[in-house]
Amino acid sequence: MQRKTAGRTAKQAKRWQDKMECYRHRSRQISKAAPDILSSRNFHRTKEHIQHGNVTVHTHAMNVARHSLALSEILHIRCNQEEMIRGALLHDYFLYDWHRPDKKNPHRLHGFFHPGRALRNASREYQLTERERDIIRKHMWPLTVVPPMCRESWIVTMADKWCSLIETVHLYKGHGIILEKLREDGSGALT
Repeated sequence: MQRKTAGRTAKQAKRWQDKMECYRHRSRQISKAAPDILSSRNFHRTKEHIQHGNVTVHTHAMNVARHSLALSEILHIRCNQEEMIRGALLHDYFLYDWHRPDKKNPHRLHGFFHPGRALRNASREYQLTERERDIIRKHMWPLTVVPPMCRESWIVTMADKWCSLIETVHLYKGHGIILEKLREDGSGALT
């Protein structure tokens, strides 16, 4: 019989510890690969917009970067992890709330057009490699018609699909609900 600690068996506690260590390790990899992106004012603005369900664009991009690392490690796919991380962080760098149409841009067909917008925005702020450009431009395949051209693009595309699914069906709950409350209150200020 397994010993229980605070409602968990020792085996469950060990599994949770391993999972958290893996999460921390991937977070350190992301921080090391993209300190300029993570400290960018515009990247922090992605916390203001909802992506799927109640998950912010910022959280979604971080999740895609972590899941991309996990996929490449689990499947033993050799790739340039730094470029993959940077592309994953910038893949949805469109910098608007696509749920709220405005007169200038109704955001129709967002799924088809946001990769181009994200690439333009990212290109203005960062020196992108061709691989990073491919990741951003083609992460919505098959909507983008032309398939990804490198391993890193395929990995980010698959990680994005997975994260989008679990966020949309609310298997992963983000903190975007706080944004909705702020909008309802009318303050709109993030603290």
